[in-house]
Amino acid sequence: MALSSQMPRMVGLLAGVVLLALSAGCSTAAKRPVFYPNSHIKQVGQPQARRDTDECMALADKYEVSRTKDGEVATRSVEGALIGGVSAGAWGIVRGDAGERAAAGALAGGSVGAVKGGIESTRISPTFQRFVQRCLRDKGYDVIGWE
Repeated sequence: MALSSQMPRMVGLLAGVVLLALSAGCSTAAKRPVFYPNSHIKQVGQPQARRDTDECMALADKYEVSRTKDGEVATRSVEGALIGGVSAGAWGIVRGDAGERAAAGALAGGSVGAVKGGIESTRISPTFQRFVQRCLRDKGYDVIGWE
C-alpha cells in the first residue's frame, strides 16, 4: 500500500497521541518549594511558610515572570517537523520518493516535537524558581528544592 494512501490514518493516529500526551502533561500538580528546617521555619511554622510562598509567587506574577516554559510546544513542533522532514526527504532522494517521505517525516517529527514541547511547557520556569527562592531567602527561608 502506498504511503500517500495511509497519510490520513497516520495523521489521525498521531494527532490522538499528541492530544493524549498534552493532556497528561497539563494534569501535573504545580510544584512548590521545599524548605530546609532552619530556625526561621521552625519559628514561623508550615502554615506561615505556605502563605509566604504564595506571596512570593504572587510577586513573581506581578513582575510578569512566567511560571512555566511557555512556547515550548510550538518550538519543539517546528524543530521536530524540520528534522523529520529533512531526514526522511534525504532518504527519499535515494529511493526516488522524496516528497512523500519528507511529508511523512515532517508529520512524524512534528508530532514528536509537539509531545516533547507539551511536556516541557508544563515544567516550571527556572527564572520563576529563582525569583521565588530569592524572595523566600530574603524572608529567612532556606529552599532546598521543588516538588
